[in-house]
Amino acid sequence: MVEVLVYVDHVDGAVRKPTLELLTLARRIGAPVAVFLGAGADSAAPTLVEYGATKVLAADAPEFAEYLVVPKVDALQAAFEAVSPAAVLVPSSAEGKEVAARLAVRIGSGIITDAVDLEAGDEGPVATQSVFAASYTTKSRITKGTPVITVKPNSAAPEAAPAAGAVEQLTVTVAEASKGTKVVSRTPRESTGRPELTEAAIVVSGGRGVNGAENFPVIEALADSLGAAVGASRAAVDAGWYPHTNQVGQTGKSVSPQLYIAAGISGAIQHRAGMQTSKTIVAINKDVEAPIFDLVDYGVVGDLFEVVPQLAEEIHARKR
Repeated sequence: MVEVLVYVDHVDGAVRKPTLELLTLARRIGAPVAVFLGAGADSAAPTLVEYGATKVLAADAPEFAEYLVVPKVDALQAAFEAVSPAAVLVPSSAEGKEVAARLAVRIGSGIITDAVDLEAGDEGPVATQSVFAASYTTKSRITKGTPVITVKPNSAAPEAAPAAGAVEQLTVTVAEASKGTKVVSRTPRESTGRPELTEAAIVVSGGRGVNGAENFPVIEALADSLGAAVGASRAAVDAGWYPHTNQVGQTGKSVSPQLYIAAGISGAIQHRAGMQTSKTIVAINKDVEAPIFDLVDYGVVGDLFEVVPQLAEEIHARKR
């Protein structure tokens, strides 16, 4: 069986959910080979093997942390040359897409970004994408070289498929040219206790209708009752009501949760581009003509300051 490289996204050895999704998708087209860079490979290996990794190629070097992404590209290229895979799958994070693009240039291959599904084809993997501000769904395949594909989080449900994988050390030589940009400091992001926005199964977002930063706790309360992440429209972010890191949209983050709740968001195309692939969409807006209602699975015409607290209260009541 052909092999498929899967770039592992992890935090100090704790494998993140998008990687488990990639392993699940990789099994559709071949035998997954996980590429783990940094410390913690031995602790991560059982999880990777549980979800189908036939082997784990591991490498640790100080350059991975001391410099920006290029040393990681050196390592992924070394894994590519060692395995000669049928495809390379990378999570569609900001770093993942840069790593994938640089790798594709180096190996002379085409690249597909932000795929939302993947299937085997007669002439190579076929990726499904949501394109042109999520107005169309396309199926694409790479016609030159080895396919390099980045996949959006929540594109597949992780499915365990235990394999007899083992950790193998990957020899990596970091080129001097890869050390052009050094990381001089890091500041840990303050934890909210909520899921990561792009990985969350449920997202609750607020927009212009929230009418001020002081009112966003209403959105947060609903999110917390559901165990959800909090998002915001560009209008809310531009007004300074919520951090830019929580912006959902074409110039913010793209999300594809199982449930997306839009409160006080009109549904401009810029916002829709970032959430239209959500599995179930619910909108709360007092304007019956709001464009968001053309998109949703369920719509509530009403004042969010009345509807959202009642919804949160009902959710809490059902948990008791």
